[in-house]
Amino acid sequence: MRKEEAVVRIVGRLDLEFNGMLDQQKARQIIQEVLYDYDVNPAQRSLVVQDDMNDKILLYLASKKIDGLAMRTLEGYSRNLNRFAYYMRKNVEDVTTMDIRMYLASYAKTGVKNGTIGTETDILRGFFRWLEDEEYINKSPLRKIKSLKPEKRIRKALTNEEMEILRDGCKTYRQKALLEFFYSTGCRLEEVENVKKYDIDWQRLQLKVIGKGNKERTVYINAKAKVHIQKYLMARLDEEEALFVTERNPVKKLGRRSIEREFDKIEKTSGIKKSIYPHLIRHTMATHLLNSGADLGTVQAILGHEDASITQIYAQISNTNVEHEYRKHMIQ
Repeated sequence: MRKEEAVVRIVGRLDLEFNGMLDQQKARQIIQEVLYDYDVNPAQRSLVVQDDMNDKILLYLASKKIDGLAMRTLEGYSRNLNRFAYYMRKNVEDVTTMDIRMYLASYAKTGVKNGTIGTETDILRGFFRWLEDEEYINKSPLRKIKSLKPEKRIRKALTNEEMEILRDGCKTYRQKALLEFFYSTGCRLEEVENVKKYDIDWQRLQLKVIGKGNKERTVYINAKAKVHIQKYLMARLDEEEALFVTERNPVKKLGRRSIEREFDKIEKTSGIKKSIYPHLIRHTMATHLLNSGADLGTVQAILGHEDASITQIYAQISNTNVEHEYRKHMIQ
């Protein structure tokens, strides 16, 4: 057993023992310091005829958790890698490039889109790169395999008129506050789920959220959002610290699925002929900002994108706007 593998296993066990309350980065640092002057070798046991794929997947996921990968991302990695392990049934060092190609071809036959195959490939690439870095294998079998690019499609944001239709469809303080909070901040669903009442700086109309990769960023609320959020908070009688909570006792934080159901209700009562969901509001906010002249870097920072090319996907520019910009800048 390699020393780093021992560290990952120890931190993983401690995290389970302390019910997820362990500071994994600090624990890892301490254990590494203690083991620095020691050689760590596995105990010799009788040979067991069983592949090591599942064991290495668990180690990989434990390592990524220590690195701060979000729980939902880890769950996605786990599903994909376990599906791969079930198909492959080999030791990691025996997996070949042809094995990977055959697996991806088999997965493609299930009817999934190119983007899904691309995601699957990227997850496998990360896993085998880690195996290579940790010297479990000599060379990743995915070195010669390229990721499939997702089908390009124009993302259609809601128009200003459609946003007004949704506002008219909101029947409760909570629905109005939710809609305006998503639209003004551009937050992801999991970010909104974890916002606390005291997170909001009412003087500066801003707050900090924890996004993907446990990275903190500042987002902003506008005057309309402020009015509706404060009305919602004033109508509440509970002491729960979460910004959005359930309506029935015992009052608790409003979860992801409950937030999605609120948008389902808004869609139904508004009568709009489109599917309404939280990410569409985030996309709409970004598109409206870009179409109003905000620069790509600013929108990228607000959305929490590391890659500007991802932000560019949100730029849904109307023909009217293109014509306006042409006539504004074209020398007559």
